[in-house]
Amino acid sequence: MWRRRLSALLPRSPCSSSAPSSYQQQHRHILLPTPNEKPLAPSLLRLFTSQAGSDGGRPFIAFILGGPGSGKGTQCTRIASDFGFAHVSAGDLLRNEISSGTDQGELILEIIREGRIVPSEITVELVRKAIESTTAKRVLIDGFPRCEENRIAFEKLTGTEPDLVVFFDCPEDLMVKRLLGRNQGRVDDNIETIKKRLKVFESLNMPVVNYYSSKGKAHKINATGTADEIFESVRKLFSSLRL
Repeated sequence: MWRRRLSALLPRSPCSSSAPSSYQQQHRHILLPTPNEKPLAPSLLRLFTSQAGSDGGRPFIAFILGGPGSGKGTQCTRIASDFGFAHVSAGDLLRNEISSGTDQGELILEIIREGRIVPSEITVELVRKAIESTTAKRVLIDGFPRCEENRIAFEKLTGTEPDLVVFFDCPEDLMVKRLLGRNQGRVDDNIETIKKRLKVFESLNMPVVNYYSSKGKAHKINATGTADEIFESVRKLFSSLRL
């Protein structure tokens, strides 16, 4: 049911870097179903209609963005440990789906090998399930949204926006160096795919960063130092929040 409903919410074209429509501009704070749409499932209504992080309400949601090799995954692990967040990695969710051996997993593998963005219908559904399954009051969503289509679909499906967006800003040459040096055996860690991923990030992810920056929700972190140096900036930011 969720997949059928989500398909109806999304355009059939792949993620694009086009600017938000006038409707999206006018409904930035909360995107609710139209009169012709079915209401949200009771479980998601309970999850997303109360104050963030309050008892019985939806969790405090932080989107963690940054190019491949920016170090956001490493920082998310430390944030989760030090500040009590559940860590939901969009990349891990996709890789787990690949490992499942399903037809959808095979499709995701082919898309990632080509350095393209996985369709929102797949990614948003995986993220939604992960959020709904956690009992944590604070959730990091690592590597999501990956494009404006992801963002719009998430906000429309859940009727909410993130409480915080953290963007790890890192030069391209350093990201390439990190990716080539991590030797994790990932299918997308080769120079040809890396260059495609960086190009995709610049064209599709940066509009998401810019959108949340315009709303005063995005915080930029300099991601050029060591992991400890970067986390010191991260620690200051999260320590300043009223969680």
